[in-house]
Amino acid sequence: MTAASVPRRDAAWYTPADLPEEVTGFDDAMDGGLPVGAAGKVGLLELTLAPSGGATRVVRQYQRAPLHLYRPIHLDAGRPDMAFVFVQQSGDGLVQGDRYRIDIDCVAGSAAHITTQAATNVFGARRNFATQMVNLRADAGTVVEYLPDPLVPFRGARLFQRTCVTADRSSTVILGETLLPGRVAHGERHVYDVICGETEVRRPDGTVLFADVLRLNPAGGDNPRSLGLLGGHDVVATLYIVTAEMDPSAIVSLLRDVLGECRGVLAGASELPNHCGAVARVLGPTSKVVKGAMRAAWNAARVALLGVPAPDLRKG
Repeated sequence: MTAASVPRRDAAWYTPADLPEEVTGFDDAMDGGLPVGAAGKVGLLELTLAPSGGATRVVRQYQRAPLHLYRPIHLDAGRPDMAFVFVQQSGDGLVQGDRYRIDIDCVAGSAAHITTQAATNVFGARRNFATQMVNLRADAGTVVEYLPDPLVPFRGARLFQRTCVTADRSSTVILGETLLPGRVAHGERHVYDVICGETEVRRPDGTVLFADVLRLNPAGGDNPRSLGLLGGHDVVATLYIVTAEMDPSAIVSLLRDVLGECRGVLAGASELPNHCGAVARVLGPTSKVVKGAMRAAWNAARVALLGVPAPDLRKG
């Protein structure tokens, strides 16, 4: 699809299909505020990254506020070819009726680390909900890291997020996500209405490698800290490693070893379906200890797969 043919004005382009009932139950009209689809409510970011002059650079870019992007930087001395892309938004976070869509294509041979400038706040909603779709494409021989900062759901927040990755068999993709309980300092601990997250990775021919779902629905009666959900913990994070460069069982052993040395967290690692890699899940009481465990796992995976440690992103 060419840039000119992208149906950006069509609500179906920026609204996720097949929303779960936990979310559609809040699909109210936006009385007294900007309606869904209004200017400032639809954030779009489309990028194509490709090798050029010995480094990965942006060769195509389209953005619509509130989402925007400054020039990528190259800050990893161990991988000087890797572009570090910081996705930003002009507001303080996601609010009711927001619809965000991010599409990033990494051309064969490129290397990119995609993250956010800071944690993403999800404000409380009186009507409707917010959504975010992230579509990543990793072509042959690419290295793609997608490690956004945590989601922070405020009281009454309602969010649906879907991350879809199309990964060539010869690519390496490291994908992570972290959910905090809310603004704990304000007495908000799992008092959001609903948080739904879906992650899916597939091959270019459409073959689904795996899908993962996180659904926490306090408005529907869930207790996120119950035994069947977070088990008394407040912070949950997941790290997916999709690669053919290393046997999945070896990746699992690596993750278990490094996470076993991280104090204050409950963590586990297992092979992903279809022999495509491994996944680690981390639970903990605070963002600090979970962040430390996630960084340790990311660093170990990077050293094993890329031969270089994780760089300091200087984000605090």
